[in-house]
Amino acid sequence: MAGHDHGHTPAAWTGVTIAFVGFCVAGAFTVAANPLGFWAGMVIIVLGGVVGAAMRAAGLGMPKAQHPPQPKPQPQPAAQSQTQTQS
Repeated sequence: MAGHDHGHTPAAWTGVTIAFVGFCVAGAFTVAANPLGFWAGMVIIVLGGVVGAAMRAAGLGMPKAQHPPQPKPQPQPAAQSQTQTQS
């Protein structure tokens, strides 16, 4: 993946950072057995996705025209089984 520019945008960094904070909050409140705090962390995670999508829509993400082409998987030949008949 080092050859790709996947996610090197302000929108991606911001969305992932907010989601990471949400995972930390949810994890901490899970250990503390506090369901309200856990769900607050889940809301923060969703908020990270919303903020990242909004920033991408505002032009801070990678435009679709610049996405590198994805290699198409080549079909693998089916393994041929050889049956031996014994006389």
